[in-house]
Amino acid sequence: MYWFIQISDFLRKYVLTLALGISLLLYWASQYVLRGLDVTSAPIDPGVLSAIPLTVLAVLTFMALTGPIIRQQWPVLDTYQEIFFEHTFKTLLSWQKVVIYLCLYLSLLFAFVATLSAVL
Repeated sequence: MYWFIQISDFLRKYVLTLALGISLLLYWASQYVLRGLDVTSAPIDPGVLSAIPLTVLAVLTFMALTGPIIRQQWPVLDTYQEIFFEHTFKTLLSWQKVVIYLCLYLSLLFAFVATLSAVL
């Protein structure tokens, strides 16, 4: 039973890194699948079929890199997020929680679109 706890802790800690590695492998393998569906497609083709794996790869790369960058540049913000954020967030009113959710979602969406437009 102890090994199960160790595995679950490892997966919880490195979920973005594992997802990034798996998506890199899927992106590498997608060129063969795409060529089976469309013989004119290339590995890095800004077409409809290859935009989906490239999008997943860009989002996971962005998400995997922002955590360590925030920890390195603003250690106080990382400490606040680890210790105090959950309690502070639970004390907010429901409309304030919705505003925070929407702001975070829209900022991630904007960052993703900017990253995708730079890649494509």
